[in-house]
Amino acid sequence: MAKWTPQHEAPEPLEGPVVATITGGTIIWFVLFLVQLPFYGWFDDHGHTWWVWTCLAGGGLGLIGVWYVRGRDAAIKREAARRENDTAATD
Repeated sequence: MAKWTPQHEAPEPLEGPVVATITGGTIIWFVLFLVQLPFYGWFDDHGHTWWVWTCLAGGGLGLIGVWYVRGRDAAIKREAARRENDTAATD
């Protein structure tokens, strides 16, 4: 028996304010790190220091994410401009 496969095309991916979203998330991670830092002794006493370092890692990875999505956004805009110029040249 054949597996059922939908016969319609997949929808276009949703595009939103990706750079702003990633930047906001990165800021939140760094704020959480800074808020927990004064309580490092308490976290150490209770074996929860990984909470502090997880926030720092989230902020660091967020910086990589911001760099990546800014480059992606710039590439999308360059491609759109190139296509617009190609369309205008052929008309």
